[in-house]
Amino acid sequence: MALYIGVMSGTSLDGLDIALIEQETAVKLIATHYIPMPAPLRVELLGLCASGPDEIARSAIAQQNWVTLAAQGIHALLEQQQLTHHNIRAIGSHGQTIRHEPARGFTVQIGNPALLAELTGITVVSDFRSRDVAAGGQGAPLVPAFHESLFGEADGNRAVLNVGGFSNLSLIETGKPVAGFDCGPGNVLLDAWIHQQRGATFDRDGQWAATGKVEPQLLSALLSDPFFLTQGPKSTGREVFNLPWLEQHLGRLPSLHAQDVQATLLELTAQTIVASLKSAQPHTETLLVCGGGAHNTTLMNRLAAMLPATRVSSTATYGVDPDWVEAMAFAWLAHCCLEGIAANRPSVTGARGLRVLGAIYPA
Repeated sequence: MALYIGVMSGTSLDGLDIALIEQETAVKLIATHYIPMPAPLRVELLGLCASGPDEIARSAIAQQNWVTLAAQGIHALLEQQQLTHHNIRAIGSHGQTIRHEPARGFTVQIGNPALLAELTGITVVSDFRSRDVAAGGQGAPLVPAFHESLFGEADGNRAVLNVGGFSNLSLIETGKPVAGFDCGPGNVLLDAWIHQQRGATFDRDGQWAATGKVEPQLLSALLSDPFFLTQGPKSTGREVFNLPWLEQHLGRLPSLHAQDVQATLLELTAQTIVASLKSAQPHTETLLVCGGGAHNTTLMNRLAAMLPATRVSSTATYGVDPDWVEAMAFAWLAHCCLEGIAANRPSVTGARGLRVLGAIYPA
């Protein structure tokens, strides 16, 4: 038996997810801990997603603050479980993505793994995306191999949908290599718009979106983005889909009610997911949803309505808490790295071949 910790903060930047797993023949979630992202750090990390003054120094300071927060959470989790750093084989730390541009040959996650190893006394594995990008891949999504390990034993065509800031699909079909790709914006535009209009960090249960109506002209304009016209392997990020991108489209249309914009953004998320699924795996029997979007009742109902022949449910129906799948995945990726197991999937990222992912920072 080996214990690993996974740490990640996604594009929503709401906080750090920390998961403790047991790795034997299968992955077992042992415990979790969540730390809300301090507002000043969230603002700084968001600012680093675009070019700005003194970026190098600012990113260095921001990642020190991110790591300090992560270390505090790890120590709290160990204390809760009556464990010490000696009990943990490794931490898999995704860090925080501030740039993702595989077409230009790079992806950047900050998270100072050397400092995290120093503060915890635990070996840290990080920088999981770079090797896949170096091999000509997208470096994302990385979770399909983990989804396959969790949900790949049942028969039939299954898909796992992660809806975080962006949405991505893992396509699991008996007798075929796992496939997957990013579909487009998940919560990133929904969160940005409600924050600008109402000061909230997210639309709980999709309640605000449910009060609006979809604006066909706006939806058509958003769907015309070249990203939606390409097939996988593909990945995306804030470099493409962001508030200025939305405002640029809004500026070409008559003034719209704010709640109608929110409803249209939710429809954009739903339509791009469904179109991606139908194109890549048209006879999907089960769609399992994880990430924050699994709690968006309006979105889940819309997906179910658009996929009447598919069972749409949270990963919780398979015994896996939807909030912790990604943090578990990075703990598992740390295990794969230390064991020399290739954890990318060329069928997902487009890399030239299987690669062991991650850089190791010994305790």
